[in-house]
Amino acid sequence: MIVRHLPEAIASGRRIQSTGWESTRLVLKNDNAGFSFHITTIYRGAELPMHYRNHIESVYCISGSGEIETVADGKIYPIAPGTIYVLDQHDQHILRAETEMVMACVFNPPLHGTEVHDADGVYPLEAEAVTD
Repeated sequence: MIVRHLPEAIASGRRIQSTGWESTRLVLKNDNAGFSFHITTIYRGAELPMHYRNHIESVYCISGSGEIETVADGKIYPIAPGTIYVLDQHDQHILRAETEMVMACVFNPPLHGTEVHDADGVYPLEAEAVTD
């Protein structure tokens, strides 16, 4: 059994920060669960173009508000507490935070832990593992 506590994970190497967001990775590839699980904060006013070519992501909004736009068709979907979206088609998208948003995110395949988006908004398939 794996048991972790968010405050302890935030204080460890599991907290990753980048422009417009931070993410605490609670479950990672080296946990052998078949997915990774993160609590991610999107900072107010952030506009983040992303494209998970290598991963499927599911995102549940815990708090805050914003929107997600699918680039292929320009559709915009509001995000508020209780909203879930799944990027099941490796959808290229733009995430915008009206207020600070706290999100629970699941990735398949799982992340190693140190990933940040490249210039195209993509996470690499393989990255350095977080150990703690």
